[in-house]
Amino acid sequence: MDLVIMAAGMGSRFGGLKQIEKFGPNGEFLIDYSIYDAIKYGFKRVVFIIKKENEEIFKSTIGKRVESHIPVEYVFQDMEDIPVKLSENFERIKPWGTAHAIYCCRNVVKENFAIINADDFYGADAYRAASEFLNSNKDEKTFGMVGYEIKNTLSETGSVKRGVCNFKDGYLTSLTESSVAKEGKEIIAKPLSGEPSFKVDDNSICSMNMFLFTPYIFKILDREIIKYFTDNKDNLLDGEFLIPDVVEDCVRKGEVKVKLMKTTSKWYGVTYKEDASYVKDNINKMITNGIYPNNLW
Repeated sequence: MDLVIMAAGMGSRFGGLKQIEKFGPNGEFLIDYSIYDAIKYGFKRVVFIIKKENEEIFKSTIGKRVESHIPVEYVFQDMEDIPVKLSENFERIKPWGTAHAIYCCRNVVKENFAIINADDFYGADAYRAASEFLNSNKDEKTFGMVGYEIKNTLSETGSVKRGVCNFKDGYLTSLTESSVAKEGKEIIAKPLSGEPSFKVDDNSICSMNMFLFTPYIFKILDREIIKYFTDNKDNLLDGEFLIPDVVEDCVRKGEVKVKLMKTTSKWYGVTYKEDASYVKDNINKMITNGIYPNNLW
């Protein structure tokens, strides 16, 4: 099973390449901790999705550290790797979105895999849950999702984007991409679709983009990416082809099932630059408590 790490975004709110911000005592990045936990729970390969222009810095930093511990592959999220022809004067700066990132892996990933964001700290228990599902799942049309209690995923600095989820009998029924923040003593979710805001309980389950896929996802993406460019032909400068939207649509149509794999882990991330010191402090606490070694590699 593979761990696919989405690292093509530039992190505009953080202010640069937050994937290579140093958070550990020996210069470790958040990606290092993700890979360390993934190896612990039996993942066999890491696939980095990056921009071509960042290849050298990724290989000379992250790749150099981890490649002696686990096989590493690089996939480029190429703006031109799409099944449609755009006009020659079309210019777009940001990548097409997370679903396109996964689409770019279609010729490299051939077995069950997990996806994560490069700039999120997911915690060891999340990889335990992911590994348990990926190793046991034999149904190509059953996917998984590692779900967090929303109270464990908030930033003290500002709102964060979360997929607020509903489940029935342990399987996903809906996923609402929302801007989530604590307002007083309440957690308020504002759907990105513009629908009315709603209150969320502390222990409600949310998605952190840690989906667990079979290769069947590529058959879906082959179809859905064409649909995306057709449906959004008038919004191609700003729109994004997002994996939570694809998953939720397939669930709604009954094409796939998505099993909830709960985790007790607490999320740490750097949505804002002000989050960095808080994340570093908590990583140091985990090292002190023996959860991670001082020298990760």
